Amino acid sequence: MEAHATGLRRILVLAFCVAGIWSAYIYQGVLQETLSTKRFGPNGERFEHLAFLNLAQNVVCLIWSYIMIKIWSNGESGGAPWRSYWSAGITNTIGPAMGIEALKYISYPAQVLAKSSKMIPVMLMGTLVYSIRYTIPEYLCTFLVAGGVSTFALLKTSSKTISKLAHPNAPLGYGLCFLNLAFDGFTNATQDSLKARYPKTSAWTIMLGMNLWGTIYNMIYMFGWPRGSGFEAVHFCRQYPEAAWDIFLYCCCGAVGQNFIFLTISRFGSLANTTITTTRKFASIVISSLLSGNPLSTKQWGCVFMVFSGLSYQIYLKWQKLQRLQKKRKAT
Repeated sequence: MEAHATGLRRILVLAFCVAGIWSAYIYQGVLQETLSTKRFGPNGERFEHLAFLNLAQNVVCLIWSYIMIKIWSNGESGGAPWRSYWSAGITNTIGPAMGIEALKYISYPAQVLAKSSKMIPVMLMGTLVYSIRYTIPEYLCTFLVAGGVSTFALLKTSSKTISKLAHPNAPLGYGLCFLNLAFDGFTNATQDSLKARYPKTSAWTIMLGMNLWGTIYNMIYMFGWPRGSGFEAVHFCRQYPEAAWDIFLYCCCGAVGQNFIFLTISRFGSLANTTITTTRKFASIVISSLLSGNPLSTKQWGCVFMVFSGLSYQIYLKWQKLQRLQKKRKAT
C-alpha cells in the first residue's frame, strides 16, 4: 500500500512537471512570436530590439536564482566560483540572441524545427574531433532530423507567414539558428565540465553564475555607448506599455520553466526532461500554426513529423541504453 502511494505521488509530481514545462515554455513561445511580429500603436511600429529580451530574462532569472539559493542552500558551500562562468556566459549570451534574432527572418515553427536538430552538430563534432563511432540507429535518427529540417527549409513558405516577418530571409534565419546550436553546445560542455570539477555545484548556482555574466555582457552591449539599442528598447517600452508587459511575462515564463526543468532532472533524470521538452517543441509548432497565423502546408507537416520521429527514436535509444546500464549495476 505504501509503495502504491509512493508510485502515485511520483506520477503526480511528473504530471505537475510536464504541465509546468509545457505551459511556461509554450506561452513563452507565443509571447516571443508576438513580440517579433506584432505591430504596436497607430503607426504599426515593430519591436526591433529582440536582443533586449535576453537582457530582461537574464535579470529576472538572476534575481530568481539568488532568491532560491537563499531559501534552499542551507549555508552549503564548495560550488564553482562565479568567475568561472565567464566563458560560458559569453556563448550563452550570443547563442540565444541569435536564436531570437532569427525570428525576424523565418517563422516561429521554422525556428523551433531548426533548433530541434541539436544532435547534428553534436554528432559531427564527436565524429570529426573525438573520433567517436555511432551506431546505425543513431545515424538513422540524424538522417530523419537533418532530412526533415532541410526539406522544410527548401519548401516555399506561405505569403501570409512572410508578410508577418520583419525582414524575410530564410538562409540568414536558418544560419542564425544553427549558430545558436553551436554556441549552445559549447555552453553545455562548459557547464558539464564545471559540474565535474565542482560536484557540489547546485542547479541554482549554475543559473546564478550564467545569468550574472549574461547580465553584464548584455548591459555592456545594449547600454555601453550613448546610442546603444538598449536605450531605444526602453524608450519603446515606455511608449508602448503593452510591449513592456509582454516582455515581463516572457521573462517570468523562462524563470518558471527553468524551475520545472531542474525539478524534473532532480526527481526523474535528464531522459525524462528530454522527452518532455521534445514533445513540448512539437506542441509549440502546432499551437503556433493554429493561433498565430503561421499555416503549414501538408508537405511541411510531413517534415515536422519526420523530425520528431527521429527525435522520438533517439529518446527510445537513450531509454534502452539506460535500461541496460541499470541491469548491469544490479548484476554486479
